[in-house]
Amino acid sequence: MEDIVVESLLSGNRESQIQAAIELSNLTRKQRQKMSEKEIIPPLLSMLQSQDCITTEVALSALLSLAFGSERNKVRIVKSGAVPMLLEILQSETKMVILELAMAFLLILSSCNKNKVKMASTMLVQLLVGLIGLDRLTIQAKVDGIATLQNLSTLHQIVPLVIASGAPYALLQVINVCDKASELADKAAALLENIISHSPESISSISGAIGVLVEAIEEGSPQCKEHAVGILLCICSYDRETNRGMILREGVMPGLLQVSVDGTRRAKEMARELLLLLRDCSGYVIKNKQSKIEIVEQIMREIDQEGERIPGTMLKLVEEMISKLST
Repeated sequence: MEDIVVESLLSGNRESQIQAAIELSNLTRKQRQKMSEKEIIPPLLSMLQSQDCITTEVALSALLSLAFGSERNKVRIVKSGAVPMLLEILQSETKMVILELAMAFLLILSSCNKNKVKMASTMLVQLLVGLIGLDRLTIQAKVDGIATLQNLSTLHQIVPLVIASGAPYALLQVINVCDKASELADKAAALLENIISHSPESISSISGAIGVLVEAIEEGSPQCKEHAVGILLCICSYDRETNRGMILREGVMPGLLQVSVDGTRRAKEMARELLLLLRDCSGYVIKNKQSKIEIVEQIMREIDQEGERIPGTMLKLVEEMISKLST
């Protein structure tokens, strides 16, 4: 069977190539790896340039099956010129199943460290940033696009390019409109935290950014909350004098206090660190004769002055947070 598939792919006959590509996707992983040694990648890539949707779709599926689980094949595919072809598909294709396959293919290829530098062109990054903001793109395609940018951003030299392409604004828009407890929000917040840690100033000037992050802390999944807290901590640490009041005025305290008590381990640590920055705890030295409730009252008076009102139901959380900070 493998020899027939190889022969058909190399034959140049389009109908035979289509049938062979379909058969290849149905073979076992071991069979596919054996076949990849026989120069079948170039003819599959040539099929991507077809104007026929079926040809493009089956070729993408076959290439995905070759790349999945094989670092060697991922490198081969990129070296053979797959990325420019995928860029062309993403720019011109309207059939959603092909767009989804192309985005998934980029994600798999970008997971290989040897491919990242070759893939991280300005055009690819700009295209991905633009696509994740499109309403017509499916959620899965957006998740894959963001994950691809995350993979590329593990190289520090790529991060400025991602930021310059407008990623902070695009990611905030994604978080703003999607379900805060969804995988899409998790991925978007994770990438945003990653790039903001390298450039805190790139988000503080975006109108409504802090409000979106506060909503993520209130409504997101544990992972989304963790990343949102991390972003606000980065912003506040970068320019506390300017950003402290802005963060407080967006109503961050209830959600932040909740995370400081029942968030993930990392989220708790960051939430408490951010609380210290927001409250200026340098003046809250616990003395023998000073009760914790007095400290709570001091904190709440300061927060009130910033325009932040803590509901009475949050008092217990405040007391618990203070107790943990003082131990």
